[in-house]
Amino acid sequence: MKAILDHLGIAVSDLPASLAFFQDTLGLQLEVSEEIASQRVRAHFISAGQSTLELLEATAPDSPIARFIEKRGPGLHHVALRVPDIEAALAHLKARGIRLIDERPRAGAEGSLVAFIHPSAAHGVLVELKQPAPKVDKFKTVGRHTLGELELFSLSDGFLWLDGGAMFGVVPRALWGKRLPPDDANRIPLGMRPLIVRGEKTILIDAGCGDKSDAKFAEMYGLERAYHLDHSLAEAGIAPDEVDIVVASHLHFDHVGGFTARDAGGRVVPRFPRAQYVVHRLEWQDATHAHERNRASYLAENFVPLQDAGVLTLVEDGAEIMRGVKYRRSGGHTAHHQVITIESAGRTAVFTADMYPTSRHISDPWIMGYDLYPMDTLSFKRAFAHEAVEREYLIFFEHDPSMAAGYLREKDGKRSVERVI
Repeated sequence: MKAILDHLGIAVSDLPASLAFFQDTLGLQLEVSEEIASQRVRAHFISAGQSTLELLEATAPDSPIARFIEKRGPGLHHVALRVPDIEAALAHLKARGIRLIDERPRAGAEGSLVAFIHPSAAHGVLVELKQPAPKVDKFKTVGRHTLGELELFSLSDGFLWLDGGAMFGVVPRALWGKRLPPDDANRIPLGMRPLIVRGEKTILIDAGCGDKSDAKFAEMYGLERAYHLDHSLAEAGIAPDEVDIVVASHLHFDHVGGFTARDAGGRVVPRFPRAQYVVHRLEWQDATHAHERNRASYLAENFVPLQDAGVLTLVEDGAEIMRGVKYRRSGGHTAHHQVITIESAGRTAVFTADMYPTSRHISDPWIMGYDLYPMDTLSFKRAFAHEAVEREYLIFFEHDPSMAAGYLREKDGKRSVERVI
């Protein structure tokens, strides 16, 4: 049996004070927070080189962490050792008569499997064994690509975590879970990848969720924005006032939250000072007349200020935004959801937004439960996939955590993506 130190678990009774010490005093970085409902605890992971510190905050008075603090006070709770095969590790320990709290692994934070060794067997130390979930690489840096006379820059506004079942609809977890392993709350990591198209003008397609949300919203959606749109624009060498046109595939918060920002006085204003904002007319109508099914995704502060500022342009299906850059209605996700086609020198790229949110959605029936009109999504995907393969479209995936763009390939009826960025 081989094990290495994964993290130290620390029970905390005053989270703000603990974070202030580890972040402000010691200069460490909080990476992510996650609520583990089954244990009635919220875990906050702080990077500490090759290992991490896990600050454990009780979410209920009867949780194990609350009882620990009541009995012993805040402090070191456990030592976590990472193992490649937790079943084999437990079998190894049981064969040697080691007393265990968990004889079978259970779900832990970050989609891992965990089991605890009893302190009496470890000389008074509570030891956790942890088998990490299969790693999902999060690709976040700027990706550059030349398409004929156009320059394309895939950007990042960070990541969010959404329910895996909702992201894959009727597809069973047994299938999608192998491709995007979920955390303890059944959420999967998703990128937010706006796209810059630079030609006669500089166009930004979508803009992520932005930074207007409060802490509750950020926690609900697991927002990770240590690296965000401002960083990737700077990395691409593009200043906000160089953007001429901002285009919405549709008006959901994770696509257009970055269209606006709060100024020094707290007012919500357009984020890109020289830009005209382009939105499909009927998508605008739906977003400004939301109903119970879509209201949570259409947040007025992300788009209504554009109209108030006089920088909004409403267009129809097939609108040409710049020479070679056009709207194409896919519908499905929303009634008037658009993909954006980009053509130059006989080559084509397509920003597929929420039609192909990730490269794992390229199979026709892998459709999000979030889609309002899934049969419209299915119809469009059937036709689009054949085009994309035959004409070698470069597909930009807005929500893929690991890949920004690739070519759709098909062999013997099976589809795959050849990664480019």
